Amino acid sequence: MAGMPSENPGQFPYTRGIYPDMYRKRLWTMRQYAGFGSAEESNRRYKFLLEQGNTGLSVAFDLPTQMGMDADHPLAAGEVGRTGVSICSLRDMELLLDGIRLDTVSTSMTINSTASTLLAYYVLVADRQGVPRTRLNGTVQNDILKEYIARGTQIYPPRHSMRIITDLFAWARLETPEWNTISISGYHIREAGSTAAQEIAFTLANAIAYIDAALAAGLKIDDFAPRLSFFFNAHNDFLEEVAKFRAARRLYARIMRERFGSSHCQLRFHTQTAGSTLQARQPEVNVVRTALQAMAAVLGGTQSLHTNSMDEAIGLPTESAATLALRTQQVIAYESGVSAHADPFGGSYVVEALTDTLEAEARAYIDRIDALGGAVAAIEEGFQQNEIHNAAYRYQRAVESGEQVVVGVNRFSSAEKAAIPVFRVDSAIEAQQVERLRELRASRSVAGSAAALAALRAAVGEGGNVMPRIVDAAKALCTTGEIAEALRPQ
Repeated sequence: MAGMPSENPGQFPYTRGIYPDMYRKRLWTMRQYAGFGSAEESNRRYKFLLEQGNTGLSVAFDLPTQMGMDADHPLAAGEVGRTGVSICSLRDMELLLDGIRLDTVSTSMTINSTASTLLAYYVLVADRQGVPRTRLNGTVQNDILKEYIARGTQIYPPRHSMRIITDLFAWARLETPEWNTISISGYHIREAGSTAAQEIAFTLANAIAYIDAALAAGLKIDDFAPRLSFFFNAHNDFLEEVAKFRAARRLYARIMRERFGSSHCQLRFHTQTAGSTLQARQPEVNVVRTALQAMAAVLGGTQSLHTNSMDEAIGLPTESAATLALRTQQVIAYESGVSAHADPFGGSYVVEALTDTLEAEARAYIDRIDALGGAVAAIEEGFQQNEIHNAAYRYQRAVESGEQVVVGVNRFSSAEKAAIPVFRVDSAIEAQQVERLRELRASRSVAGSAAALAALRAAVGEGGNVMPRIVDAAKALCTTGEIAEALRPQ
Protein backbone atom coordinates (compact mmCIF):
# COMPACT_ATOMS: atom_id res chain seq x y z
CA MET A 1 0.00 0.00 0.00
CA ALA A 2 1.29 3.43 -0.88
CA GLY A 3 2.27 5.63 2.02
CA MET A 4 5.33 6.30 4.10
CA PRO A 5 8.28 4.27 2.78
CA SER A 6 9.33 1.35 4.95
CA GLU A 7 13.05 1.62 4.20
CA ASN A 8 15.66 4.35 4.27
CA PRO A 9 17.94 5.38 1.39
CA GLY A 10 20.77 2.89 1.03
CA GLN A 11 18.68 -0.03 2.31
CA PHE A 12 17.34 -2.97 0.28
CA PRO A 13 15.41 -2.83 -2.03
CA TYR A 14 16.86 0.66 -2.65
CA THR A 15 13.60 2.31 -3.63
CA ARG A 16 14.85 5.53 -2.04
CA GLY A 17 18.35 5.44 -3.50
CA ILE A 18 21.40 3.19 -3.48
CA TYR A 19 23.40 5.28 -0.98
CA PRO A 20 22.32 6.51 2.47
CA ASP A 21 23.49 10.09 1.85
CA MET A 22 22.93 10.23 -1.92
CA TYR A 23 24.09 13.65 -3.21
CA ARG A 24 24.91 15.04 0.24
CA LYS A 25 28.15 13.06 0.04
CA ARG A 26 28.81 13.19 -3.71
CA LEU A 27 26.93 14.78 -6.60
CA TRP A 28 26.01 12.83 -9.70
CA THR A 29 28.55 12.82 -12.54
CA MET A 30 27.81 15.56 -15.07
CA ARG A 31 28.58 13.71 -18.28
CA GLN A 32 27.69 15.65 -21.44
CA TYR A 33 27.42 13.44 -24.54
CA ALA A 34 29.60 14.76 -27.36
CA GLY A 35 31.41 13.70 -30.49
CA PHE A 36 31.40 14.78 -34.13
CA GLY A 37 33.60 14.99 -37.19
CA SER A 38 37.23 14.12 -36.67
CA ALA A 39 38.97 12.87 -33.55
CA GLU A 40 40.81 16.19 -33.27
CA GLU A 41 37.58 18.23 -33.34
CA SER A 42 35.91 16.03 -30.74
CA ASN A 43 39.03 16.24 -28.57
CA ARG A 44 38.74 20.03 -28.57
CA ARG A 45 35.04 19.81 -27.55
CA TYR A 46 35.87 17.41 -24.68
CA LYS A 47 38.53 19.75 -23.34
CA PHE A 48 36.10 22.67 -23.63
CA LEU A 49 33.42 20.79 -21.68
CA LEU A 50 35.90 19.77 -19.00
CA GLU A 51 36.89 23.43 -18.63
CA GLN A 52 33.19 24.33 -18.18
CA GLY A 53 32.78 21.89 -15.30
CA ASN A 54 32.01 18.55 -16.93
CA THR A 55 32.96 15.78 -14.51
CA GLY A 56 33.03 12.91 -17.01
CA LEU A 57 33.39 12.25 -20.73
CA SER A 58 30.67 10.71 -22.89
CA VAL A 59 31.69 9.74 -26.42
CA ALA A 60 29.30 9.72 -29.38
CA PHE A 61 30.43 7.68 -32.40
CA ASP A 62 29.25 8.09 -35.97
CA LEU A 63 27.05 5.48 -37.64
CA PRO A 64 29.85 3.78 -39.64
CA THR A 65 31.84 3.24 -36.44
CA GLN A 66 28.72 1.89 -34.72
CA MET A 67 28.08 -0.48 -37.63
CA GLY A 68 31.65 -1.75 -37.94
CA MET A 69 32.37 0.09 -41.20
CA ASP A 70 35.53 2.03 -41.97
CA ALA A 71 35.25 5.53 -43.41
CA ASP A 72 36.00 4.26 -46.92
CA HIS A 73 33.23 1.65 -46.91
CA PRO A 74 30.70 2.38 -49.71
CA LEU A 75 27.80 2.42 -47.24
CA ALA A 76 29.62 4.97 -45.03
CA ALA A 77 29.45 7.67 -47.71
CA GLY A 78 27.82 10.81 -46.36
CA GLU A 79 27.77 9.54 -42.75
CA VAL A 80 31.40 9.88 -41.68
CA GLY A 81 31.60 12.12 -38.61
CA ARG A 82 27.96 13.19 -38.88
CA THR A 83 26.24 11.84 -35.77
CA GLY A 84 29.41 11.28 -33.79
CA VAL A 85 33.14 10.96 -34.12
CA SER A 86 34.70 8.64 -36.70
CA ILE A 87 37.06 6.11 -35.10
CA CYS A 88 38.61 3.73 -37.60
CA SER A 89 41.72 2.61 -35.71
CA LEU A 90 43.85 2.93 -32.60
CA ARG A 91 45.43 6.02 -34.17
CA ASP A 92 42.07 7.82 -34.14
CA MET A 93 41.50 6.92 -30.49
CA GLU A 94 44.92 8.31 -29.61
CA LEU A 95 43.97 11.62 -31.24
CA LEU A 96 40.54 11.62 -29.59
CA LEU A 97 42.06 11.34 -26.11
CA ASP A 98 45.20 13.39 -26.68
CA GLY A 99 46.11 15.42 -23.60
CA ILE A 100 43.43 13.77 -21.41
CA ARG A 101 44.86 11.54 -18.68
CA LEU A 102 42.68 8.47 -18.46
CA ASP A 103 43.27 8.04 -14.73
CA THR A 104 41.67 11.45 -14.07
CA VAL A 105 38.36 11.06 -15.95
CA SER A 106 35.46 8.64 -16.09
CA THR A 107 34.56 7.89 -19.71
CA SER A 108 31.33 6.54 -21.13
CA MET A 109 31.36 5.20 -24.69
CA THR A 110 27.99 4.83 -26.38
CA ILE A 111 28.87 1.92 -28.64
CA ASN A 112 27.33 -1.53 -28.97
CA SER A 113 28.12 -3.85 -31.89
CA THR A 114 31.76 -2.70 -31.94
CA ALA A 115 32.02 -2.10 -28.18
CA SER A 116 34.77 -4.67 -27.66
CA THR A 117 36.93 -3.03 -30.35
CA LEU A 118 36.48 0.51 -29.03
CA LEU A 119 37.26 -0.63 -25.48
CA ALA A 120 40.41 -2.32 -26.82
CA TYR A 121 41.50 0.99 -28.38
CA TYR A 122 40.79 2.83 -25.11
CA VAL A 123 42.80 0.34 -23.04
CA LEU A 124 45.75 0.55 -25.44
CA VAL A 125 45.75 4.35 -25.18
CA ALA A 126 45.87 3.96 -21.40
CA ASP A 127 48.79 1.54 -21.76
CA ARG A 128 50.69 4.12 -23.79
CA GLN A 129 49.94 6.81 -21.20
CA GLY A 130 51.32 4.53 -18.49
CA VAL A 131 47.93 4.32 -16.78
CA PRO A 132 47.33 0.89 -15.18
CA ARG A 133 44.30 -0.84 -16.62
CA THR A 134 43.08 -1.44 -13.08
CA ARG A 135 42.66 2.34 -12.65
CA LEU A 136 40.44 2.86 -15.69
CA ASN A 137 36.96 4.01 -14.78
CA GLY A 138 34.01 4.29 -17.12
CA THR A 139 31.39 2.43 -19.09
CA VAL A 140 31.00 0.85 -22.48
CA GLN A 141 27.36 0.53 -23.52
CA ASN A 142 27.75 -2.93 -25.08
CA ASP A 143 23.97 -3.50 -25.02
CA ILE A 144 23.14 -5.29 -28.25
CA LEU A 145 19.63 -6.48 -27.38
CA LYS A 146 18.13 -3.00 -27.40
CA GLU A 147 19.56 -2.55 -30.91
CA TYR A 148 17.26 -5.31 -32.16
CA ILE A 149 14.39 -3.79 -30.20
CA ALA A 150 14.77 -0.09 -30.88
CA ARG A 151 17.80 1.18 -32.83
CA GLY A 152 18.96 -1.22 -35.54
CA THR A 153 22.77 -0.87 -35.48
CA GLN A 154 23.38 -4.59 -34.89
CA ILE A 155 25.93 -6.43 -37.05
CA TYR A 156 25.60 -10.07 -35.97
CA PRO A 157 22.75 -12.42 -35.03
CA PRO A 158 21.61 -12.06 -31.39
CA ARG A 159 23.17 -15.21 -29.99
CA HIS A 160 26.58 -14.56 -31.54
CA SER A 161 26.48 -11.01 -30.21
CA MET A 162 25.75 -12.37 -26.74
CA ARG A 163 28.87 -14.55 -26.95
CA ILE A 164 31.06 -11.49 -27.69
CA ILE A 165 29.47 -9.61 -24.78
CA THR A 166 30.09 -12.38 -22.25
CA ASP A 167 33.68 -12.69 -23.50
CA LEU A 168 34.11 -9.00 -22.69
CA PHE A 169 32.63 -9.58 -19.21
CA ALA A 170 35.14 -12.35 -18.49
CA TRP A 171 38.15 -10.44 -19.88
CA ALA A 172 37.35 -7.14 -18.16
CA ARG A 173 36.89 -8.79 -14.75
CA LEU A 174 40.64 -9.44 -14.72
CA GLU A 175 41.98 -6.65 -16.93
CA THR A 176 39.79 -3.62 -16.12
CA PRO A 177 38.00 -4.50 -12.86
CA GLU A 178 36.67 -0.95 -12.27
CA TRP A 179 35.18 -0.64 -15.76
CA ASN A 180 31.42 -1.05 -16.23
CA THR A 181 31.24 -3.72 -18.91
CA ILE A 182 27.68 -2.96 -20.00
CA SER A 183 25.16 -0.14 -19.76
CA ILE A 184 21.81 -1.82 -20.24
CA SER A 185 19.74 0.80 -21.96
CA GLY A 186 16.12 1.75 -21.65
CA TYR A 187 16.87 5.13 -23.17
CA HIS A 188 16.55 4.08 -26.79
CA ILE A 189 13.53 1.92 -25.99
CA ARG A 190 11.78 5.04 -24.66
CA GLU A 191 12.98 7.14 -27.60
CA ALA A 192 11.35 4.58 -29.92
CA GLY A 193 8.00 5.26 -28.25
CA SER A 194 7.64 2.93 -25.27
CA THR A 195 5.76 3.76 -22.10
CA ALA A 196 7.54 4.22 -18.77
CA ALA A 197 6.54 0.72 -17.64
CA GLN A 198 7.78 -0.81 -20.90
CA GLU A 199 11.08 1.04 -20.53
CA ILE A 200 11.62 -0.54 -17.11
CA ALA A 201 10.43 -4.00 -18.14
CA PHE A 202 12.27 -4.40 -21.42
CA THR A 203 15.48 -3.04 -19.92
CA LEU A 204 15.41 -5.39 -16.95
CA ALA A 205 14.38 -8.34 -19.16
CA ASN A 206 17.47 -7.64 -21.26
CA ALA A 207 19.53 -7.55 -18.05
CA ILE A 208 18.19 -10.97 -17.11
CA ALA A 209 19.21 -12.28 -20.55
CA TYR A 210 22.75 -10.95 -20.18
CA ILE A 211 23.06 -12.45 -16.71
CA ASP A 212 21.74 -15.82 -17.91
CA ALA A 213 24.21 -15.77 -20.82
CA ALA A 214 27.14 -14.95 -18.54
CA LEU A 215 26.18 -17.72 -16.13
CA ALA A 216 25.88 -20.16 -19.03
CA ALA A 217 29.38 -19.12 -20.12
CA GLY A 218 30.72 -20.20 -16.74
CA LEU A 219 30.95 -16.86 -14.93
CA LYS A 220 29.79 -16.51 -11.34
CA ILE A 221 27.08 -13.93 -10.66
CA ASP A 222 29.07 -11.90 -8.16
CA ASP A 223 32.10 -11.80 -10.46
CA PHE A 224 30.30 -9.55 -12.95
CA ALA A 225 27.16 -8.22 -11.23
CA PRO A 226 29.01 -5.27 -9.61
CA ARG A 227 29.92 -3.95 -13.06
CA LEU A 228 26.42 -4.04 -14.54
CA SER A 229 25.10 -0.53 -15.10
CA PHE A 230 22.00 0.98 -16.69
CA PHE A 231 20.94 3.90 -18.85
CA PHE A 232 17.47 5.44 -18.64
CA ASN A 233 15.49 8.20 -20.29
CA ALA A 234 14.12 11.22 -18.42
CA HIS A 235 10.84 12.03 -20.14
CA ASN A 236 8.16 14.68 -19.75
CA ASP A 237 5.72 13.37 -17.12
CA PHE A 238 7.61 14.72 -14.12
CA LEU A 239 6.16 12.70 -11.25
CA GLU A 240 5.89 9.51 -13.30
CA GLU A 241 9.58 9.80 -14.17
CA VAL A 242 10.60 10.23 -10.53
CA ALA A 243 8.56 7.14 -9.70
CA LYS A 244 9.95 5.22 -12.69
CA PHE A 245 13.51 5.40 -11.39
CA ARG A 246 12.39 4.32 -7.91
CA ALA A 247 10.37 1.40 -9.32
CA ALA A 248 13.24 0.24 -11.56
CA ARG A 249 15.65 0.26 -8.64
CA ARG A 250 13.31 -1.74 -6.42
CA LEU A 251 12.39 -4.28 -9.08
CA TYR A 252 16.03 -4.85 -10.04
CA ALA A 253 17.03 -5.39 -6.41
CA ARG A 254 14.35 -8.01 -5.97
CA ILE A 255 15.26 -9.77 -9.23
CA MET A 256 18.94 -9.92 -8.27
CA ARG A 257 18.26 -11.31 -4.79
CA GLU A 258 15.30 -13.58 -5.48
CA ARG A 259 16.14 -14.85 -8.97
CA PHE A 260 19.94 -14.93 -8.94
CA GLY A 261 20.84 -15.03 -5.26
CA SER A 262 23.22 -12.11 -5.68
CA SER A 263 24.27 -9.72 -2.94
CA HIS A 264 24.91 -7.03 -5.57
CA CYS A 265 21.42 -5.60 -5.86
CA GLN A 266 22.05 -1.88 -6.39
CA LEU A 267 20.87 -0.54 -9.73
CA ARG A 268 23.38 2.13 -10.82
CA PHE A 269 22.25 4.20 -13.79
CA HIS A 270 23.03 7.09 -16.09
CA THR A 271 20.20 9.29 -17.34
CA GLN A 272 19.82 11.39 -20.46
CA THR A 273 16.98 13.83 -20.98
CA ALA A 274 14.56 12.85 -23.74
CA GLY A 275 15.80 13.75 -27.21
CA SER A 276 12.47 12.70 -28.72
CA THR A 277 10.68 15.49 -26.83
CA LEU A 278 12.87 18.26 -28.29
CA GLN A 279 11.14 20.40 -30.89
CA ALA A 280 12.53 22.33 -33.86
CA ARG A 281 9.75 24.89 -33.40
CA GLN A 282 10.42 27.39 -30.61
CA PRO A 283 13.67 25.59 -29.68
CA GLU A 284 14.26 27.88 -26.68
CA VAL A 285 11.36 26.07 -24.99
CA ASN A 286 13.53 22.94 -25.06
CA VAL A 287 15.57 24.51 -22.25
CA VAL A 288 12.49 24.28 -20.01
CA ARG A 289 11.75 20.70 -21.04
CA THR A 290 15.33 19.66 -20.37
CA ALA A 291 15.43 21.38 -16.97
CA LEU A 292 12.28 19.58 -15.79
CA GLN A 293 13.50 16.23 -17.11
CA ALA A 294 16.89 16.70 -15.46
CA MET A 295 15.24 17.57 -12.15
CA ALA A 296 13.16 14.38 -12.38
CA ALA A 297 16.33 12.34 -12.91
CA VAL A 298 17.99 13.93 -9.89
CA LEU A 299 14.92 13.48 -7.68
CA GLY A 300 14.80 9.88 -8.92
CA GLY A 301 18.39 9.24 -7.78
CA THR A 302 20.51 9.03 -10.95
CA GLN A 303 24.28 8.43 -10.69
CA SER A 304 25.18 10.47 -13.78
CA LEU A 305 23.32 12.77 -16.13
CA HIS A 306 23.43 14.26 -19.62
CA THR A 307 21.22 17.25 -20.37
CA ASN A 308 20.28 17.75 -24.02
CA SER A 309 20.98 21.05 -25.72
CA MET A 310 18.11 23.20 -26.97
CA ASP A 311 19.27 23.01 -30.61
CA GLU A 312 19.43 19.21 -30.96
CA ALA A 313 16.19 19.01 -32.93
CA ILE A 314 17.95 21.13 -35.56
CA GLY A 315 21.55 19.95 -35.52
CA LEU A 316 24.50 19.00 -33.35
CA PRO A 317 24.90 21.24 -30.29
CA THR A 318 26.82 24.48 -30.59
CA GLU A 319 29.32 25.26 -27.84
CA SER A 320 26.99 27.87 -26.34
CA ALA A 321 24.00 25.51 -26.33
CA ALA A 322 26.09 22.70 -24.82
CA THR A 323 27.32 25.08 -22.12
CA LEU A 324 23.76 26.12 -21.25
CA ALA A 325 22.76 22.46 -21.00
CA LEU A 326 25.62 21.83 -18.57
CA ARG A 327 24.74 24.98 -16.60
CA THR A 328 21.23 23.52 -16.20
CA GLN A 329 22.71 20.62 -14.24
CA GLN A 330 24.91 22.95 -12.23
CA VAL A 331 21.95 25.15 -11.20
CA ILE A 332 20.06 22.04 -10.04
CA ALA A 333 23.12 20.81 -8.15
CA TYR A 334 24.23 24.03 -6.48
CA GLU A 335 21.22 26.36 -6.36
CA SER A 336 18.00 24.35 -6.14
CA GLY A 337 18.66 22.73 -2.75
CA VAL A 338 17.38 19.30 -3.81
CA SER A 339 20.82 17.69 -3.48
CA ALA A 340 20.66 18.23 0.29
CA HIS A 341 17.95 15.55 0.62
CA ALA A 342 18.00 11.85 -0.25
CA ASP A 343 14.75 10.86 -2.02
CA PRO A 344 12.88 14.15 -1.35
CA PHE A 345 9.61 12.63 -2.63
CA GLY A 346 9.74 9.62 -0.32
CA GLY A 347 6.38 9.42 1.44
CA SER A 348 4.53 11.42 -1.19
CA TYR A 349 1.26 9.59 -1.78
CA VAL A 350 1.33 10.30 -5.52
CA VAL A 351 4.94 9.22 -6.05
CA GLU A 352 4.64 6.14 -3.82
CA ALA A 353 1.46 5.05 -5.61
CA LEU A 354 3.02 5.61 -9.04
CA THR A 355 6.10 3.65 -7.93
CA ASP A 356 3.94 0.68 -6.92
CA THR A 357 1.91 0.84 -10.15
CA LEU A 358 4.94 1.03 -12.45
CA GLU A 359 6.70 -1.82 -10.66
CA ALA A 360 3.60 -4.03 -10.99
CA GLU A 361 3.17 -3.20 -14.68
CA ALA A 362 6.85 -3.83 -15.41
CA ARG A 363 6.85 -7.13 -13.53
CA ALA A 364 3.82 -8.28 -15.55
CA TYR A 365 5.72 -7.56 -18.78
CA ILE A 366 8.77 -9.48 -17.54
CA ASP A 367 6.53 -12.45 -16.72
CA ARG A 368 5.19 -12.37 -20.31
CA ILE A 369 8.73 -12.25 -21.70
CA ASP A 370 9.75 -15.16 -19.46
CA ALA A 371 6.81 -17.14 -20.82
CA LEU A 372 8.09 -16.53 -24.35
CA GLY A 373 11.49 -17.98 -23.40
CA GLY A 374 13.30 -14.82 -22.34
CA ALA A 375 14.32 -11.56 -23.96
CA VAL A 376 16.24 -13.04 -26.90
CA ALA A 377 13.42 -15.40 -27.90
CA ALA A 378 10.87 -12.58 -27.45
CA ILE A 379 12.95 -10.27 -29.66
CA GLU A 380 13.13 -12.97 -32.32
CA GLU A 381 9.32 -13.13 -32.21
CA GLY A 382 9.04 -9.33 -32.35
CA PHE A 383 7.20 -9.04 -29.04
CA GLN A 384 8.96 -5.99 -27.60
CA GLN A 385 9.08 -4.29 -31.00
CA ASN A 386 5.33 -4.66 -31.47
CA GLU A 387 4.54 -3.40 -27.98
CA ILE A 388 6.68 -0.30 -28.55
CA HIS A 389 5.18 0.35 -31.99
CA ASN A 390 1.68 0.20 -30.55
CA ALA A 391 2.56 2.58 -27.71
CA ALA A 392 4.22 5.01 -30.14
CA TYR A 393 1.16 4.90 -32.40
CA ARG A 394 -1.18 5.69 -29.50
CA TYR A 395 0.99 8.63 -28.46
CA GLN A 396 1.17 10.03 -31.99
CA ARG A 397 -2.60 9.77 -32.35
CA ALA A 398 -3.00 11.70 -29.09
CA VAL A 399 -0.66 14.45 -30.37
CA GLU A 400 -2.47 14.70 -33.69
CA SER A 401 -5.89 14.89 -32.01
CA GLY A 402 -4.69 17.53 -29.56
CA GLU A 403 -5.35 15.30 -26.56
CA GLN A 404 -1.60 15.35 -25.86
CA VAL A 405 -0.41 18.96 -25.87
CA VAL A 406 3.05 19.77 -27.25
CA VAL A 407 3.77 23.42 -26.57
CA GLY A 408 4.71 25.30 -29.71
CA VAL A 409 3.64 22.43 -31.97
CA ASN A 410 -0.09 21.69 -31.59
CA ARG A 411 -0.82 24.46 -29.05
CA PHE A 412 0.66 27.90 -28.47
CA SER A 413 2.45 27.84 -31.82
CA SER A 414 3.94 30.84 -33.57
CA ALA A 415 4.65 31.59 -37.22
CA GLU A 416 7.85 33.34 -36.23
CA LYS A 417 10.95 31.21 -36.73
CA ALA A 418 13.66 31.22 -34.08
CA ALA A 419 16.98 32.57 -35.27
CA ILE A 420 19.48 30.38 -33.45
CA PRO A 421 22.95 29.32 -34.65
CA VAL A 422 23.18 25.90 -36.34
CA PHE A 423 26.31 23.80 -35.98
CA ARG A 424 27.46 22.10 -39.19
CA VAL A 425 30.11 19.40 -39.59
CA ASP A 426 32.79 20.21 -42.15
CA SER A 427 32.06 18.09 -45.25
CA ALA A 428 35.81 17.78 -45.90
CA ILE A 429 36.19 15.51 -42.87
CA GLU A 430 35.12 12.40 -44.78
CA ALA A 431 37.82 12.77 -47.41
CA GLN A 432 40.40 13.49 -44.73
CA GLN A 433 39.42 10.38 -42.78
CA VAL A 434 39.57 8.21 -45.90
CA GLU A 435 43.07 9.54 -46.65
CA ARG A 436 44.14 8.85 -43.05
CA LEU A 437 42.97 5.25 -43.47
CA ARG A 438 44.94 4.90 -46.71
CA GLU A 439 48.07 6.13 -44.98
CA LEU A 440 47.53 3.79 -42.03
CA ARG A 441 47.20 0.72 -44.22
CA ALA A 442 50.28 1.73 -46.21
CA SER A 443 52.45 2.26 -43.12
CA ARG A 444 51.49 -0.68 -40.89
CA SER A 445 53.00 -4.14 -41.01
CA VAL A 446 51.00 -6.07 -43.58
CA ALA A 447 52.11 -9.41 -42.16
CA GLY A 448 51.43 -8.32 -38.58
CA SER A 449 47.90 -7.08 -39.22
CA ALA A 450 47.04 -10.14 -41.33
CA ALA A 451 48.30 -12.50 -38.61
CA ALA A 452 46.32 -10.68 -35.93
CA LEU A 453 43.11 -10.92 -37.97
CA ALA A 454 43.74 -14.61 -38.68
CA ALA A 455 44.19 -15.27 -34.95
CA LEU A 456 40.94 -13.43 -34.23
CA ARG A 457 39.03 -15.47 -36.83
CA ALA A 458 40.48 -18.64 -35.31
CA ALA A 459 39.31 -17.62 -31.82
CA VAL A 460 35.80 -17.02 -33.20
CA GLY A 461 35.74 -20.47 -34.80
CA GLU A 462 37.32 -22.33 -31.91
CA GLY A 463 35.15 -20.81 -29.22
CA GLY A 464 37.91 -19.14 -27.21
CA ASN A 465 37.59 -15.71 -25.61
CA VAL A 466 37.87 -13.21 -28.44
CA MET A 467 38.87 -10.16 -26.37
CA PRO A 468 42.64 -10.86 -26.16
CA ARG A 469 42.70 -11.35 -29.94
CA ILE A 470 40.73 -8.12 -30.48
CA VAL A 471 43.29 -6.25 -28.38
CA ASP A 472 46.11 -7.81 -30.42
CA ALA A 473 44.40 -6.80 -33.67
CA ALA A 474 43.90 -3.23 -32.43
CA LYS A 475 47.57 -3.05 -31.43
CA ALA A 476 48.54 -4.30 -34.92
CA LEU A 477 46.60 -1.31 -36.34
CA CYS A 478 43.81 -3.38 -37.80
CA THR A 479 40.82 -1.17 -38.51
CA THR A 480 37.38 -1.15 -36.91
CA GLY A 481 35.89 -2.57 -40.12
CA GLU A 482 38.49 -5.32 -40.42
CA ILE A 483 38.00 -6.42 -36.82
CA ALA A 484 34.21 -6.39 -37.22
CA GLU A 485 34.49 -8.57 -40.31
CA ALA A 486 36.82 -11.03 -38.56
CA LEU A 487 34.31 -11.37 -35.71
CA ARG A 488 31.50 -12.62 -37.95
CA PRO A 489 30.19 -16.08 -36.99
CA GLN A 490 31.74 -18.93 -38.94
